Amino acid sequence: MSGKDEPEPQKSLKRLTWQYENCLACVWFSPNDPINADILERGLCIHPKLKEFNLIVSGRDWCNLYKEIRQKQIDLLQEKAMKAEK
Repeated sequence: MSGKDEPEPQKSLKRLTWQYENCLACVWFSPNDPINADILERGLCIHPKLKEFNLIVSGRDWCNLYKEIRQKQIDLLQEKAMKAEK
C-alpha cells in the first residue's frame, strides 16, 4: 500500500508521530521502536562522527549535525520493523 492509498487518518498519524528539526526527524537517529517512535523515544545517534560514542538521545534532542529524514525513509524503517515483529 503506497502513501497515496492510505486513509487520511493514517497519513495524519505519521505526521504527528515524526516531528521536524529534532533527532526524531533526523536521518542519523535510530529509534528503539521505529513503529511507535515519538519525541520521547530514545535511540542511538548513528552519525559517522558520533557512532563510536554510542550516544543515546531522545527524539526531542537537537544538534548541529541534523539532516532531515525523508518520509520514504521513515516508511522503510517502519516497514522493516513490522516485518521483524512477525
